[in-house]
Amino acid sequence: MTDQSRVLLVEGENDRAFLEALCVKLDINARVRVAPPKEVGGCHNSKQGVLNHLKNVMLPQLRDGQLTSLGIVVDADSPPNGGVGETIALVERIVQMEGYSAPTSEVGGLIFPHKDGLPDFGLWVMPDNMRNGMLEDLVSDAVSADEQELFHHARTVVDSLPEPRRFKPLHQSKAHVATWMAWQRSPGHGLYRAMEDDLLDLQAPGMVKLTAWMRHLFA
Repeated sequence: MTDQSRVLLVEGENDRAFLEALCVKLDINARVRVAPPKEVGGCHNSKQGVLNHLKNVMLPQLRDGQLTSLGIVVDADSPPNGGVGETIALVERIVQMEGYSAPTSEVGGLIFPHKDGLPDFGLWVMPDNMRNGMLEDLVSDAVSADEQELFHHARTVVDSLPEPRRFKPLHQSKAHVATWMAWQRSPGHGLYRAMEDDLLDLQAPGMVKLTAWMRHLFA
Protein backbone atom coordinates (compact mmCIF):
# COMPACT_ATOMS: atom_id res chain seq x y z
CA MET A 1 0.00 0.00 0.00
CA THR A 2 1.26 3.48 -0.90
CA ASP A 3 2.26 5.72 2.01
CA GLN A 4 -0.46 8.40 2.03
CA SER A 5 1.63 10.75 4.16
CA ARG A 6 4.31 11.18 1.49
CA VAL A 7 3.00 13.11 -1.51
CA LEU A 8 4.37 14.21 -4.84
CA LEU A 9 1.89 16.76 -6.18
CA VAL A 10 1.73 17.08 -9.99
CA GLU A 11 -0.27 19.04 -12.54
CA GLY A 12 -2.39 16.29 -14.10
CA GLU A 13 -2.95 12.67 -14.99
CA ASN A 14 -0.25 12.49 -17.67
CA ASP A 15 2.38 13.66 -15.19
CA ARG A 16 1.04 11.33 -12.51
CA ALA A 17 1.23 8.24 -14.72
CA PHE A 18 4.74 9.07 -15.94
CA LEU A 19 6.14 9.73 -12.47
CA GLU A 20 4.39 6.70 -11.00
CA ALA A 21 6.11 4.58 -13.66
CA LEU A 22 9.43 6.19 -12.71
CA CYS A 23 8.77 5.41 -9.03
CA VAL A 24 8.31 1.75 -9.98
CA LYS A 25 11.68 1.81 -11.76
CA LEU A 26 13.27 3.33 -8.65
CA ASP A 27 11.47 0.87 -6.35
CA ILE A 28 10.00 3.71 -4.28
CA ASN A 29 6.40 3.37 -5.50
CA ALA A 30 5.21 2.16 -2.09
CA ARG A 31 6.80 5.17 -0.39
CA VAL A 32 5.22 8.02 -2.31
CA ARG A 33 1.75 8.94 -3.49
CA VAL A 34 1.90 10.74 -6.84
CA ALA A 35 -1.28 12.76 -7.23
CA PRO A 36 -2.76 15.73 -9.09
CA PRO A 37 -4.65 18.30 -6.98
CA LYS A 38 -8.17 16.93 -7.52
CA GLU A 39 -7.09 13.52 -6.21
CA VAL A 40 -6.13 15.05 -2.85
CA GLY A 41 -8.98 17.50 -2.41
CA GLY A 42 -7.92 20.30 -4.76
CA CYS A 43 -10.21 22.16 -7.14
CA HIS A 44 -8.29 22.03 -10.43
CA ASN A 45 -5.66 19.86 -12.10
CA SER A 46 -3.27 22.46 -13.47
CA LYS A 47 -0.10 24.31 -12.56
CA GLN A 48 -2.10 26.96 -10.75
CA GLY A 49 -4.12 24.23 -9.10
CA VAL A 50 -0.90 22.74 -7.70
CA LEU A 51 0.27 26.10 -6.37
CA ASN A 52 -3.10 26.92 -4.79
CA HIS A 53 -3.35 23.53 -3.09
CA LEU A 54 0.27 23.74 -1.95
CA LYS A 55 -0.35 27.06 -0.24
CA ASN A 56 -3.78 26.39 1.23
CA VAL A 57 -3.65 22.71 2.15
CA MET A 58 -0.42 20.77 1.64
CA LEU A 59 2.06 23.02 3.45
CA PRO A 60 -0.21 23.30 6.51
CA GLN A 61 -0.52 19.50 6.49
CA LEU A 62 3.27 19.21 6.39
CA ARG A 63 3.49 21.63 9.30
CA ASP A 64 1.00 19.74 11.49
CA GLY A 65 2.39 16.29 10.70
CA GLN A 66 -0.36 14.93 8.47
CA LEU A 67 2.28 14.79 5.75
CA THR A 68 5.83 13.60 6.35
CA SER A 69 7.28 14.28 2.87
CA LEU A 70 6.15 16.71 0.19
CA GLY A 71 7.35 17.67 -3.27
CA ILE A 72 5.75 19.24 -6.31
CA VAL A 73 6.47 18.90 -10.02
CA VAL A 74 5.27 21.67 -12.34
CA ASP A 75 6.14 22.76 -15.86
CA ALA A 76 8.20 25.89 -16.30
CA ASP A 77 6.16 26.77 -19.42
CA SER A 78 7.28 29.96 -21.18
CA PRO A 79 6.81 33.73 -20.86
CA PRO A 80 4.55 35.63 -20.77
CA ASN A 81 2.51 32.95 -18.96
CA GLY A 82 5.32 31.37 -16.99
CA GLY A 83 9.02 30.69 -17.25
CA VAL A 84 11.45 28.82 -15.04
CA GLY A 85 12.68 31.84 -13.08
CA GLU A 86 9.19 33.17 -12.45
CA THR A 87 7.95 29.73 -11.39
CA ILE A 88 10.76 29.17 -8.90
CA ALA A 89 10.34 32.67 -7.47
CA LEU A 90 6.59 32.17 -7.07
CA VAL A 91 7.02 28.87 -5.21
CA GLU A 92 9.77 30.39 -3.06
CA ARG A 93 7.43 33.18 -1.95
CA ILE A 94 4.74 30.65 -1.03
CA VAL A 95 6.99 28.40 1.04
CA GLN A 96 8.83 31.27 2.75
CA MET A 97 5.54 32.15 4.43
CA GLU A 98 5.73 28.72 6.11
CA GLY A 99 9.27 29.25 7.36
CA TYR A 100 11.25 27.63 4.54
CA SER A 101 14.66 29.00 3.57
CA ALA A 102 16.09 29.61 0.10
CA PRO A 103 16.49 26.38 -1.88
CA THR A 104 19.60 24.36 -2.57
CA SER A 105 20.11 22.27 -5.71
CA GLU A 106 22.74 19.84 -4.49
CA VAL A 107 20.62 16.77 -5.32
CA GLY A 108 19.61 17.94 -8.79
CA GLY A 109 16.21 19.38 -8.01
CA LEU A 110 15.39 22.18 -5.61
CA ILE A 111 15.26 21.39 -1.88
CA PHE A 112 13.90 23.94 0.59
CA PRO A 113 15.08 23.35 4.19
CA HIS A 114 12.93 24.56 7.08
CA LYS A 115 14.25 26.97 9.68
CA ASP A 116 12.68 24.98 12.54
CA GLY A 117 13.49 21.49 11.37
CA LEU A 118 10.31 20.49 9.56
CA PRO A 119 10.76 18.05 6.64
CA ASP A 120 12.42 19.38 3.51
CA PHE A 121 10.10 20.60 0.75
CA GLY A 122 11.03 19.70 -2.82
CA LEU A 123 10.40 21.50 -6.11
CA TRP A 124 11.09 20.22 -9.60
CA VAL A 125 10.37 22.60 -12.49
CA MET A 126 10.16 20.73 -15.77
CA PRO A 127 12.21 20.08 -17.70
CA ASP A 128 15.36 20.62 -15.59
CA ASN A 129 14.91 23.62 -13.24
CA MET A 130 16.99 25.72 -15.63
CA ARG A 131 15.09 25.99 -18.93
CA ASN A 132 11.61 26.95 -19.99
CA GLY A 133 9.56 23.99 -21.12
CA MET A 134 7.64 20.98 -19.89
CA LEU A 135 7.72 17.23 -19.26
CA GLU A 136 8.08 16.46 -22.95
CA ASP A 137 11.35 18.38 -23.07
CA LEU A 138 12.76 16.13 -20.35
CA VAL A 139 11.57 13.08 -22.29
CA SER A 140 13.12 14.40 -25.52
CA ASP A 141 16.49 14.70 -23.80
CA ALA A 142 16.27 11.15 -22.42
CA VAL A 143 15.31 9.14 -25.51
CA SER A 144 17.34 5.93 -25.47
CA ALA A 145 20.09 5.23 -28.00
CA ASP A 146 17.98 2.53 -29.68
CA GLU A 147 15.16 5.04 -30.22
CA GLN A 148 17.23 7.98 -31.44
CA GLU A 149 16.79 7.30 -35.15
CA LEU A 150 13.00 6.99 -34.91
CA PHE A 151 12.74 10.03 -32.66
CA HIS A 152 14.89 12.10 -35.02
CA HIS A 153 12.58 11.12 -37.88
CA ALA A 154 9.53 12.13 -35.82
CA ARG A 155 11.10 15.53 -35.15
CA THR A 156 11.90 16.00 -38.82
CA VAL A 157 8.31 15.21 -39.82
CA VAL A 158 6.86 17.63 -37.28
CA ASP A 159 9.34 20.39 -38.09
CA SER A 160 8.56 20.01 -41.81
CA LEU A 161 4.83 20.62 -41.42
CA PRO A 162 3.59 23.55 -43.51
CA GLU A 163 2.56 26.81 -41.91
CA PRO A 164 0.29 27.72 -40.29
CA ARG A 165 0.62 24.89 -37.79
CA ARG A 166 -2.30 24.11 -35.51
CA PHE A 167 -0.21 23.79 -32.34
CA LYS A 168 1.52 26.66 -30.55
CA PRO A 169 5.32 26.98 -30.90
CA LEU A 170 5.73 26.29 -27.18
CA HIS A 171 4.11 22.86 -27.78
CA GLN A 172 6.69 21.82 -30.38
CA SER A 173 8.24 19.26 -28.03
CA LYS A 174 4.78 17.85 -27.28
CA ALA A 175 4.26 17.29 -31.00
CA HIS A 176 7.69 15.66 -31.36
CA VAL A 177 7.10 13.23 -28.49
CA ALA A 178 3.48 12.47 -29.40
CA THR A 179 4.49 11.62 -32.98
CA TRP A 180 7.31 9.36 -31.79
CA MET A 181 5.00 7.61 -29.33
CA ALA A 182 2.39 7.14 -32.06
CA TRP A 183 4.90 5.00 -33.97
CA GLN A 184 5.51 2.56 -31.12
CA ARG A 185 4.15 -0.99 -30.89
CA SER A 186 1.16 0.19 -28.88
CA PRO A 187 0.26 3.67 -30.14
CA GLY A 188 -2.18 5.83 -28.25
CA HIS A 189 -0.73 5.46 -24.77
CA GLY A 190 0.56 8.24 -22.54
CA LEU A 191 4.16 9.07 -21.68
CA TYR A 192 4.15 6.48 -18.91
CA ARG A 193 4.51 3.88 -21.65
CA ALA A 194 7.88 5.33 -22.67
CA MET A 195 9.05 4.60 -19.14
CA GLU A 196 7.41 1.16 -18.90
CA ASP A 197 8.73 0.06 -22.31
CA ASP A 198 12.31 1.19 -21.55
CA LEU A 199 12.34 3.77 -24.33
CA LEU A 200 14.16 6.25 -22.10
CA ASP A 201 17.71 6.35 -20.79
CA LEU A 202 17.61 6.76 -17.01
CA GLN A 203 21.31 7.72 -17.15
CA ALA A 204 20.58 10.81 -19.24
CA PRO A 205 21.63 13.91 -17.24
CA GLY A 206 18.11 15.19 -16.62
CA MET A 207 16.83 11.81 -15.52
CA VAL A 208 19.79 11.30 -13.19
CA LYS A 209 19.04 14.61 -11.48
CA LEU A 210 15.31 13.92 -11.26
CA THR A 211 15.82 10.48 -9.74
CA ALA A 212 18.35 11.84 -7.21
CA TRP A 213 15.84 14.50 -6.17
CA MET A 214 13.04 11.97 -5.79
CA ARG A 215 15.21 9.61 -3.77
CA HIS A 216 16.20 12.45 -1.46
CA LEU A 217 12.55 13.22 -0.73
CA PHE A 218 11.01 9.77 -0.69
CA ALA A 219 13.55 6.93 -0.54
